Amino acid sequence: MSSEETATAATPATGDATVAPQTDAVTSDATPGAGDAATPSVGVSKAMIADIEEAMKDVVDPELGINVVDLGLVYGVHVDDENVATLDMTLTSAACPLTDVIEDQARQALTTGPGGGLVNDIRINWVWLPPWGPDKITDEGRDQLRSLGFNV
Repeated sequence: MSSEETATAATPATGDATVAPQTDAVTSDATPGAGDAATPSVGVSKAMIADIEEAMKDVVDPELGINVVDLGLVYGVHVDDENVATLDMTLTSAACPLTDVIEDQARQALTTGPGGGLVNDIRINWVWLPPWGPDKITDEGRDQLRSLGFNV
């Protein structure tokens, strides 16, 4: 795993990612038009942030069985001019041994499918600030956890 993927603070490792503040929904960078398919560089069609958010709902936390978006694990999304998505993500625990599983699922969800996928490649910037907590879970995620018997 590269140092870029194991960053331990909410600062972009390469300068091309933008960290967004945590909200109940996945956020994009603050640049006008970022993620807007109408503003790609010549010859490259940029994925829309909303499409990436939806595709990331196919990425399921292996321990809880709930998708990473509704668990509040995706802190931000940025798509560069080469249609490479950088995901600012966290985990419920910094000691989680399943980062590779989540990375593989994210890559599968975003880079494969009809026409080659939404993006050309992904990078995951693992961040630990702000720390994840149950307050980051969406209402839909809470409903899913309750149906599994969790008290949230």
